[in-house]
Amino acid sequence: MWSKLSKAIIVSAKMGGGDPSLNIRLRKAIDDAKAVSMPKDNIERAIKRGTGELEGDAVEEVLYEGYGPGGVAVMCLAMTDNRNRTAPELRTMFGKFGGELGKTGCVSYLFERKGIFVFGEGADEEKVTELALENGADDVEVDEDGKVQVTCSPEAFSDLEVAFDEAKMETEVSEVTQIASTNVDLDESVSGKVLALLEALDDHDDIQTVSTNANFPSESVSE
Repeated sequence: MWSKLSKAIIVSAKMGGGDPSLNIRLRKAIDDAKAVSMPKDNIERAIKRGTGELEGDAVEEVLYEGYGPGGVAVMCLAMTDNRNRTAPELRTMFGKFGGELGKTGCVSYLFERKGIFVFGEGADEEKVTELALENGADDVEVDEDGKVQVTCSPEAFSDLEVAFDEAKMETEVSEVTQIASTNVDLDESVSGKVLALLEALDDHDDIQTVSTNANFPSESVSE
């Protein structure tokens, strides 16, 4: 867990600088690290690696694509300091669960990059909607649990992130991710294998986010 969070801090500092007061992404990465009791020294070292003040192998974002059981599409955003290690490990993992790591572009055409913000139950829907629409959001939805979800283009993500932050509106989710254009319905015989693959990928130290076009039976999700 600490390895995964350290890489998020390194990349955030590399992209937006080492001052969390000026770098929202870095501040959130630090908050996530503190939430699991990562030592302060570890956090500071990760920031310095990102800004170049401390030597270390460069950490980069890499998008991996592949197929899961039943032919479902899977996309993984990794932060790695060694592609020659990460790719073989993911290839083995895909194969173990009946899938296959593919080449760049093999499934990405089935997804669209979108910014996502999710506000917890009890959020001020009117205020969220107003800020969202004023700052370039594409859509605002409220689910059956009362959570408010805002979607936007990757280009509008930063403006929305700043707007919500300045309004002191906390999010449960705040990320740019891959959203499937269409979903593939799974039956019970395959859904368990796909879930096992997705969970294994999510647990990998280099993987930050996992996306799929799989549509699971309600029984599988509830389990």
